[in-house]
Amino acid sequence: MNNKPIVWIAGGDGLVGNHLQSVIDKSKYDVYTLSRKKPKNSQFIQWDTEKKVIYSDQKPDHIINLAGAGIADARWTDQRKKILVSSRVDSALTLKAYLQEKGIRPDTYISASAVGYYGDQKDRILTEESKPGNEFMSDCCIAWEDAAKSTGNLCAKTVLLRIGIVLSTQDGALPKMLMTKSVGVFNYFGNGAQYHPWIHIDDLAKMIIFAIESPQVNGIYNAAAPQQITNKEMMQEIMTSLDSNGVLLPAPSFGLRILLGEMAHVVLNSNRVDVQKMLDTGFKFQYTKCGEAVRDLVMGQRY
Repeated sequence: MNNKPIVWIAGGDGLVGNHLQSVIDKSKYDVYTLSRKKPKNSQFIQWDTEKKVIYSDQKPDHIINLAGAGIADARWTDQRKKILVSSRVDSALTLKAYLQEKGIRPDTYISASAVGYYGDQKDRILTEESKPGNEFMSDCCIAWEDAAKSTGNLCAKTVLLRIGIVLSTQDGALPKMLMTKSVGVFNYFGNGAQYHPWIHIDDLAKMIIFAIESPQVNGIYNAAAPQQITNKEMMQEIMTSLDSNGVLLPAPSFGLRILLGEMAHVVLNSNRVDVQKMLDTGFKFQYTKCGEAVRDLVMGQRY
């Protein structure tokens, strides 16, 4: 008989979900991915977040919800903004409906959120108690977290991770940051003075597993490396770590606003987040310097 705890990963086919599945210990956990597509194999469970239905009778012990349309995948039209919010809220409410229907109380509910919760806060140090901003990403994260808390109320504990820039060579921000590396050009955004919290994808996956396994991890956490670094400093550090002789040039704010519209907030906002609360749980970051993290990813040709 298989007595391993059952882990559900919603959004398991995304960047973080895919990596998490590759590193989680399958000898300890029975891992299933929730997918809208027809199941590829027995480790996939089909769900429909519009109908709020999960086609399963399983009783998950731990639920990790990383589901949500990509924030920077398309220009923020009114319709796109609705999709960004609904894809996050509906996934949580679908899980809530399943738990209520089956009368299940999992041990852990872990939900992604984002540092976008805080909006543009200049050089103000942001803890988990800091107030949200007053812009679209803040509103999106508030709705996201409210839905997560509602679902988490049906579980023994709830962990919300306000995630910074996830560094990976496979997708996300880093490939775009290095797009002009081959011609010796590195760009920072605007004046580069905005703080950009970041986290190596390895550390984020470890943090999620740590949250499952550690009773003291409960509540809301800033999920970023301890280093507080501006965008310009980050790009300078990346250049040095990659032994590049390239030049560092600004991408002007006005050009970014024309090109990206409201989505320019993603790269121009400043979030100087403090991660002491996560450090106080005993979690150890493997990568605490941005340059080291990028060098590991790029030179190692992984993730």
